[in-house]
Amino acid sequence: MKTVSKLLLCVLVLISCNQEKAQDTELKDTTPEPEALSLEGIWELTNYYTYEDNEVIDSFSNNADYRQIKMYQHGKVMWSRKVPIDSIEWYGYGSYQITDTSLTETIEYGSASMLKIIDTMRVFTFELELEKNKYRQINIDIDGNRMFSENYVRIEEP
Repeated sequence: MKTVSKLLLCVLVLISCNQEKAQDTELKDTTPEPEALSLEGIWELTNYYTYEDNEVIDSFSNNADYRQIKMYQHGKVMWSRKVPIDSIEWYGYGSYQITDTSLTETIEYGSASMLKIIDTMRVFTFELELEKNKYRQINIDIDGNRMFSENYVRIEEP
């Protein structure tokens, strides 16, 4: 009789454990986590905004002849700008970091025209508005007011 009682007790414990596992599975939230936003990939400048009192007051499209591309990969950034009627080359290479609201690019080297700028300023910090397939880097004045932005669309994911 003792053996039957012990066996019955073991069966009841196993059944109880399986029911708890089933309840745990039912209670788990199956909602997928939102995809983390990333600058990783290749982006093309589409237009610009100018601001007054932190509101957009004007916008203008990027001229197709003046194409600008930015590439972000593994903490590195490289950009180039095509200016067909000008002999001055524009490109730069460096590192970048983002937070939820800011983009900081530290330029290490670039074209001769960019080197002149790098001599006085290597670190460029922008307010960042990032979505899955577009982003805006906004220049802020010394008082924290928006001045203008470059607006990009993703043309290739990593």
